[in-house]
Amino acid sequence: MIVTITVNGIAYERDVEPRTLLVHFIRDALGLTGTNIGCDTSQCGACTIHMDGMAVKSCATFAVQADGAEITTIEGLASNGDLHPMQQAFWDNHGLQCGYCTPGMIMAATKLVENNPRPTEAEIRHGLEGNLCRCTGYENIIRSVKAAAKAMEGGD
Repeated sequence: MIVTITVNGIAYERDVEPRTLLVHFIRDALGLTGTNIGCDTSQCGACTIHMDGMAVKSCATFAVQADGAEITTIEGLASNGDLHPMQQAFWDNHGLQCGYCTPGMIMAATKLVENNPRPTEAEIRHGLEGNLCRCTGYENIIRSVKAAAKAMEGGD
């Protein structure tokens, strides 16, 4: 099937098998390897992207389902060489260890803060329940999301 998907502002038209997962389309057909494959069962969230304004686990979505969609991957968050405030906050607050879950965590957290500009710690924990980190105790992740929320709102 021929699909047209806009990824990070660029429209791509590709012939895909109907069973191709969106995560494989992004990584293999487009070469955008920031979106990670963690479990292929939508349990870990490492493959989280933004599709038509929503955080979506790309391992649970077929590429044909994204035909006509607007997608943003971790590579598309930065602008003009500057990290997105969420990316910067994860860097500044050590919100990662091995980094494998980080792209999906950042994508989920970005949508969380866009939808709730002043999340409480409980709301952040609840909002990131679908994203697993096997390395950290989540404290620096929570700190990162709080810092990003402040920066995204225009604070320091």
